[in-house]
Amino acid sequence: MNRMGISSRAQCYHRRVLKILFASTSERPETWLPLLRQALPQDEITLSPAEDIDVALVATPPGGTFEKLGRPRLLQSLWMGVEKLLADPALPRGVPLARLVDPGMVAAMSESVLAHVLDWHRHLYEYRRYQQSGRWERLEQRLASDRTIGLLGLGELGSDAARKLSALGFNVAGWSRRPKQLSGVRSFTRLDAMLPLCDVLVCLLPLTTETRGLLNADVFSRIRRGGCVINLARGTHLVVPDLLRALDSGQLAHAYLDVFHAEPLPPEDPLWRDPRVTVTPHIAALTEPRTALPPIVENIERVRRGDRPLHLVDFEAGY
Repeated sequence: MNRMGISSRAQCYHRRVLKILFASTSERPETWLPLLRQALPQDEITLSPAEDIDVALVATPPGGTFEKLGRPRLLQSLWMGVEKLLADPALPRGVPLARLVDPGMVAAMSESVLAHVLDWHRHLYEYRRYQQSGRWERLEQRLASDRTIGLLGLGELGSDAARKLSALGFNVAGWSRRPKQLSGVRSFTRLDAMLPLCDVLVCLLPLTTETRGLLNADVFSRIRRGGCVINLARGTHLVVPDLLRALDSGQLAHAYLDVFHAEPLPPEDPLWRDPRVTVTPHIAALTEPRTALPPIVENIERVRRGDRPLHLVDFEAGY
């Protein structure tokens, strides 16, 4: 950096040109780079990792990326989930890591939650089976106020979904590490206290050692019979054999799975052909560059000014 005798640290950072790395095998650089260059015309945007990178924008970065970096001022995830980055032994230690909180992704996740809840609530999953056999039969119609939707996780994703479910007339409960104050939502910090109230469980949790395998036989047995499970978080939250036994027993009527232990889900996996399971290919909420760009740019400008970036990962908590 050219030190021009400027005494103000804030002014110095404001004038500084930043070198920004885009490193991802899953996000398309041909989509992102024009947007980044338009939003940050003064900065250098590169696909080549180097010692002098200031900010690295990452999501499943190519192998060897982190080893080529010096000490960036910020690692900015292009996804909300960061467990894969945290598990990488080459992740630069002591460098701030920020999650992406994308309003477009938050909205898309709520849409997925609402779509699956309504599919179960209005028996549409059952009517699809009836259609295949030409069966004309009406199932009991219930009010939204007859149902309680339990959200596992009340962060940005869970809070938005909770508000929208509540607006549709559903009873909404949410479980989180710390109590949350959300209008129309019952907040719990003890999972065993919430489960007996729930017809539906929606998993929106970050993946940590504490949440791995949380969707298991004990949890399924505690919710109301005939409900459903919606897993939109990570595949390893779910114990699949426990899910199948709960479906066999009728404790669960249906399951909606967007995430899996192995992705892509292998073609031979029986979940594809199980009529009691709706499978989608990890599409509940994709990063949308048009809505993700403003929070990314905000964090880059914070780095330029020497301010604390937003949505930094708590390495001890794992998210």
